Amino acid sequence: MSNEASHSESKTEKRGDRGDVERIADRLPDYFDYCDKGCALSPSCLECPLPRCRYDEQAGGTRAATRLRDKELLRQRTLASKNVAELAKSFGVSKRTVQRIIRRASSE
Repeated sequence: MSNEASHSESKTEKRGDRGDVERIADRLPDYFDYCDKGCALSPSCLECPLPRCRYDEQAGGTRAATRLRDKELLRQRTLASKNVAELAKSFGVSKRTVQRIIRRASSE
């Protein structure tokens, strides 16, 4: 038996009240090919700024994604001195949406 195969069957779990032990194939992290592709918010899951994964939230984390978008939009407006039309174009939203974000942030 190869080294990888012996590691993949290293965990056991009790099933039912009978007390019998059944081996379950559970690959250890060292032997698991994990591809961290991230999402639209972060290039890597391990570097994501969100406290919880957007895919763990209902509706795909749209509220968290919107908050991050709004925060970045306001940051670019302040630091890069971009106008409403430039912000709308770079974020793929309407000028009206940019105006709402700005108004909402100024009222908070």
